[in-house]
Amino acid sequence: MAVNVREVNGNTAPRKSGFKGVKWIIAGLAAIFVAANSFTIVPAGHTGVTLTLGEVASNPLPEGFHLKAPFIQTVEKMSNKIQVYQTDASAVSRDLQTVKSTIAVNYRLVSDMTPKMYKDTGMEYETILMMPVVQECMKSATAKYNAEQLITERESVSNEVKSALDEKLNGYGIYIEKFNIVNFDFSKEFNEAIEAKQVAEQNLLKTKTEQEQAKVVAKTEAEKKVIAANAEAEAILAQAQAQADANRLLEESLSNKVIAYEQIQKWNGVMPKVTGNSNGGLLIDVNIDDAAPNAAD
Repeated sequence: MAVNVREVNGNTAPRKSGFKGVKWIIAGLAAIFVAANSFTIVPAGHTGVTLTLGEVASNPLPEGFHLKAPFIQTVEKMSNKIQVYQTDASAVSRDLQTVKSTIAVNYRLVSDMTPKMYKDTGMEYETILMMPVVQECMKSATAKYNAEQLITERESVSNEVKSALDEKLNGYGIYIEKFNIVNFDFSKEFNEAIEAKQVAEQNLLKTKTEQEQAKVVAKTEAEKKVIAANAEAEAILAQAQAQADANRLLEESLSNKVIAYEQIQKWNGVMPKVTGNSNGGLLIDVNIDDAAPNAAD
């Protein structure tokens, strides 16, 4: 049976053309895939750590667009923003009281040290570095204070823990922005003892206040009595002075003429029966009616 060469050639040509199209599609997809893996973008607030076949580059990548070798290099993004690590801690105070607390650590990674951080701990730095260090520093600081001081001097305790965390974590590239003690929790017996002490102090303060008020009232009443006595004495003195002034004015107003006038106004018309001088001479009876018979005798 004869084979038609044209027919065969005619069927073969379309097959070769379709194969070439598939190759171009595959090549395009491969090029796109390669291009997509030839760059990276480090977002704001992050640092890029370049790994070349698993080896960590010492220079971090700043924010922005960066080229990289496709399939050979990868870039890990590490946040340099402020992050919060919150956990519960248990410690013992200086007076052997069990203290349970909730603490929060605000921290950030130092961008220049992120390659070393990634090389030493990877992305699990909170679990590997921060958790044990935070617990240790909290226990150490708590042991320096008694339970009551932990409440009244909370800020001092927080500052001491922050300083200890900075000292231990700065070398790894972790900077502590702020350390907060969210809550302290003590045993039931200690809480009851604190409450009883506060009640006693309030009662003592109330008693002292009442005593001070009583003293103020007594002092006020005494001052009122003194003021009243002084006022009464001043009134008596003023009255006496007024009487004395009146007597003086009366005395000054009495002249011989006034006295003679007053005597005349009060004379009943009877002559005096006795006369004498002012030098202590004899008194002579000047009664005329009584003297006449004596003369006849």
